[in-house]
Amino acid sequence: MAAALPRRAEVLDVPLAVSNYEEVIDWMEGVIEADGRAYVTAAAVNLVMSAHEDPETRAALLRATLAVPDGQPLVWALHALGHPTATRVYGPDLMARFCERAARMGTPMYLYGGRTPEALALLEERLQERFPGLVISGGHSPPFRALSAEEERAVIADIDGSGAKVVWVGTGQPKQEKWMLAMRPRLAAPLLVGVGAAFDFHAGLVSQAPAWMGRNGLEWLYRLSREPRRLWPRYVRYNPRFVAGFLRQYLEHRRNPHG
Repeated sequence: MAAALPRRAEVLDVPLAVSNYEEVIDWMEGVIEADGRAYVTAAAVNLVMSAHEDPETRAALLRATLAVPDGQPLVWALHALGHPTATRVYGPDLMARFCERAARMGTPMYLYGGRTPEALALLEERLQERFPGLVISGGHSPPFRALSAEEERAVIADIDGSGAKVVWVGTGQPKQEKWMLAMRPRLAAPLLVGVGAAFDFHAGLVSQAPAWMGRNGLEWLYRLSREPRRLWPRYVRYNPRFVAGFLRQYLEHRRNPHG
């Protein structure tokens, strides 16, 4: 029997899980047990807004089996729309919590991403130190360019040959969502999970924001201070557009709360 999806609600036309870590991880385990085929994305504000501009990103996001609210502003948006039980399901924490359970259950996983092969090896080492018994059956750090057809076939063979039940994808949004959409029909692993910067965080290459900043929706400011040249264009472009777009949705919700 297929695992039941967590309840979802739309923010700016994107269905997001109204859920929590435990329910999402239980569902993920259900997909594995049923030998299903699913892909999951930890959606940040920039991904939601990018989907409004790029048809390929929109298709990859909307065809995800489950999108969880990675950013606190998305959780606040769900609350404002009448979903008070919604909680943040932050990609790095989702990965860590699943790894903790997977280490006990022996669930094999594959790591696809990382800045370099050395960074990926460091991630594997750190995860296995943190979660003794964790089974990492393979990994690949792809180049930043598009893969050739031959390279794609080699990656698919490597992932399938590893016997992984979960493929963690950390190549950044929206690249990882587009990859999961394209690869989902071609891979045997029941779950593909896009977790963005989680690879860098868990490898210790980039520091995470203090918990209080995450709770107060200020994580973007912390990350901006660490990587201003890379992140400044993203935040300047998308944050104001999100606020304006959600304000329109909220006002419509107030006018027609049951629509």
